[in-house]
Amino acid sequence: MQLPFISVILPVRNEEKYIEACVASIFAQDYPAEQMEVLFVDGRSEDRTVALLHEMQKAHPQIVVLDNPNRTVPYAMNIGIRESRGEVIVRLDAHAEYPEDYVRLSVETLLSRDCDNAGGVFETRGRGFMGEAIAEMLRTPLGVGNATYRLTTEDGYVDTVPFGCFRRALFDRIGGFDERMTRNQDNELNFRIRKSGGKIYLNHNIRVLYYCRDTMRGIMKMGYMNGKWNVITMTLVPGSMGVRHFVPLAFVLSTILLVLLTLLTRSMLFGGLLALEWGAYLLLDFFYAYTIARERGWRFFPVEVILYPAFHFAYGFGSLRGITALPAFLREDRSRDTTGGIKKEQRT
Repeated sequence: MQLPFISVILPVRNEEKYIEACVASIFAQDYPAEQMEVLFVDGRSEDRTVALLHEMQKAHPQIVVLDNPNRTVPYAMNIGIRESRGEVIVRLDAHAEYPEDYVRLSVETLLSRDCDNAGGVFETRGRGFMGEAIAEMLRTPLGVGNATYRLTTEDGYVDTVPFGCFRRALFDRIGGFDERMTRNQDNELNFRIRKSGGKIYLNHNIRVLYYCRDTMRGIMKMGYMNGKWNVITMTLVPGSMGVRHFVPLAFVLSTILLVLLTLLTRSMLFGGLLALEWGAYLLLDFFYAYTIARERGWRFFPVEVILYPAFHFAYGFGSLRGITALPAFLREDRSRDTTGGIKKEQRT
């Protein structure tokens, strides 16, 4: 198979902690270096991200640094796509590292399968003890639901994949990334691909080594923001989010409702339902904490027991916040221009 010239695009902002390892993994790829350009679209970083990229340009002239004044990922991707020269777009993330065959397998899968987007599987990694504990939680069904791209060992057509590899012509056909989506832009794009009759293919041999949050506060903030944006995304683009994205919301709402009904009615029925719900949840919580601790060490057990409900409640309350924020967001959306420009950005 003749490998095409490709454009690798990475939205970045304040990634000095991860950027050097990420760049090293990109330029250790077995894809021909002369057949790719690597575009970093920076969202006005306040750390040394851009300085480090310019330093690495000396060894890797394929690096292009672009400015993203709007800061968020969908703006960054659209800037990168407009500036790109490749016939294939490989979307990466700076918070990750990539095995040497990642790019080649992604491009080969895209070109050899009947699909419009090809991707692989997350291998979640953590730094430090808390980061490792969070990574372990995110590798379990209780932590991520039925997210295929985190759990599967099989190939096949799916609803979504992390990041992705696309023919550039796809964006001419269905448009770019939806700039309203501060989060869930990949879900929205993949929904649009499927809606237009396209397909998304997951090759489990394509692996992404992704670094998760490494503090309790960080993972709770992530859960909260994900929950909030799931509601907004589902409202703006009905059908783009799955049922699993709203399970934490249902859990939080049912807990609040059953507590209130129990206090107001003094009924054993509602108290019993509350006890049944929480009993089942804690059984799962302790089971998965035990399975992690048995393999990784017993010091993980108390942390995992706390992590699951902390993450799920932050996620659920984020969805509640999304519901209350919807009216203001929709008013702002009516007056927002999300079409984006087509002018070329300045390469640096």
